[in-house]
Amino acid sequence: MCHALSDPARLRLLLWLAEREMCVSELVACEGGKLSSVSARLQTLHAAGLLARRREAKHIFYALADEHVHELLRNILHHAAELA
Repeated sequence: MCHALSDPARLRLLLWLAEREMCVSELVACEGGKLSSVSARLQTLHAAGLLARRREAKHIFYALADEHVHELLRNILHHAAELA
C-alpha cells in the first residue's frame, strides 16, 4: 500500500476518485496523460486494495474501495498541510 501511495500521479487519481466514481477515459481526460499510463496507475492502486472497480459494457469504472481510503486521503492531506 505504501508503494501505491508513494507516487504523486497515483495520489492525484485517488483525489479525483474521492469526488466520485469515474471511468478510465474520464480519468485520462482529467490527467491529460496516456491511457496506458493511467491504466497502469489504476491497476497498482487496485492491487493495493485502495480502489474498487466494475465493468459496464466496454467501460471500467473505478471508485475508492471504502470509507477507510477516504479517511486515509484526508489524513494524508491534513498532514501535508501541517508540513507546509
